[in-house]
Formats: sequence, C-alpha cells, structure tokens
Amino acid sequence: MVKRIADERVNLKHDSVGAWAKRLYFAARAMMDSVLRPYDLGSTQWYVLSQLANSGPTMQRDLVRILQIERATLSGVVATLVRKGLVDQTPDSKDQRQRMLRITRSGMKLWKSLPDPTELILAVAFNGADPAELATARRVLQAATQRLNEHISGGDQA
Repeated sequence: MVKRIADERVNLKHDSVGAWAKRLYFAARAMMDSVLRPYDLGSTQWYVLSQLANSGPTMQRDLVRILQIERATLSGVVATLVRKGLVDQTPDSKDQRQRMLRITRSGMKLWKSLPDPTELILAVAFNGADPAELATARRVLQAATQRLNEHISGGDQA
C-alpha cells in the first residue's frame, strides 16, 4: 500500500505541468538543433544573430540579460561567431572594457537564408490547438515563472 502511494506520487510529478513544460523545452530544443545543423549553427548562436539582425548592434553584457544565459557561455558563443566571420566584436567607444557586437555582411547574408526555427517549432507543436487553451497555458506558465523568479530573488519567501 505504501509503495503504491509512493509510486503514484512519482507518477504525478512526472505528469505535472512543470514536467510537461520541461519535455516541451527539450523537444523544441532538439527540433531547433536539427533545423540549424545544416547551417553549422547552434540555438544560442541563432539567438545572438537574431538579436543583432533584428535590433542592431548590442553590448555583449546586455545579451547576457536579454538571452538569460551565463556570461561564460555567451563569451564562447560570441568567439565562435567572430571566428566564423558572422559577428564583429569591438571595444565600446565609452568603455574599452565592454564589447559591442554587430552582425557582419556575411552574418546578415546567412541570417536572411535561415529558416526561422521558432516559427517551425510553434507551427508543429501547436498545430490545431485551441487559441483559448494556448492563452490559458501562456498565462499559467508566465505567472508560475514570475513567482519562481520573485522567490529566487527573495521577493517572496512563502
């Protein structure tokens, strides 16, 4: 009896909204990787190029916040993009310790030829889904994310 209750608790955890959000993330990440592989790009490289192509030159330190990744991870990604000739990295004119990133002509040419993996992921993952249900799911996940972020930052110690 006790084992059955423990097994049910484990099964509930693996069938929770959080568990499904994690599965969706991993499936979407795998699809993104498969879409970008022929272009020799990873998902984080794609997000950096997206930011630079759509928003223009960006300070490297700002990309850490925008993309919500570790500084060391971004440094490696940027170094790879610079080596490939897709991104220029120059010292900031006001603070030489900071780096400004710009997409190069080669980077923009590649960017324009790329399929948008996020559009493909959304089209496949949510094909036929009820828009009202998607709106509810979005609200629930946004609220849960906000509560967790506030809790982590000490704003809510419940």
